[in-house]
Amino acid sequence: MTAHAPTPLPRLAAALRRLPPSVGPVRLVAVDGHAGSGKSTFARRLAEALGGAPMLRLDDLATHTELFAWTERLRHQILDPLSRGETAHYATYDWHERRFGPADTPLPPAPVVLVEGVGAGRRALRPHLAAVLWMDVPHEEAWQRGRRRDGTVQSDFWDGWEPAELQHFSGDPSRPFAHLLVRQCPEGYEVIRGPGVTPAGTEFVTEGEGPSAVR
Repeated sequence: MTAHAPTPLPRLAAALRRLPPSVGPVRLVAVDGHAGSGKSTFARRLAEALGGAPMLRLDDLATHTELFAWTERLRHQILDPLSRGETAHYATYDWHERRFGPADTPLPPAPVVLVEGVGAGRRALRPHLAAVLWMDVPHEEAWQRGRRRDGTVQSDFWDGWEPAELQHFSGDPSRPFAHLLVRQCPEGYEVIRGPGVTPAGTEFVTEGEGPSAVR
């Protein structure tokens, strides 16, 4: 496999800003990948490169009994208001209390809004997405990372999660439709063209710039 030089995140951020809006005035960008693949860390760094872009974590919409059945919740609470250029408000799920809190978490219609989580690039959302970024880590490796991160206290959850995730992606895969693949490397991240059609204006992010990569 040909090695790719790290991609500076500000360069990727600039490319995403140039994409056409995908829902109202917003460029909604998905950061998808297997659990444990590093989505949250990458999305947080990308949000910083975007100047503090708002981010929706799908863990806030999923529940113990609805690991992947959050599409309608996202549509009504997030997509509908953003499509009107309004600030969305949603309730976040408390994974310890096993219930939703008050619906007072705001998500403003910024130029770029990130949606991060397993299944963010799913079929039902792709018409509303400006770009799908896939954390390119095999599921076995990602799950091992996740289990190490969460420790034995979450082993029962992982035992149930793994087959549920496999079932989801077997019926509704995201990677084949990803515009860009994100791979972590010692110097930062390399972003390369994905299997999906790369959005106009983002092709150049695959050109390496060596030591200027964001770490």
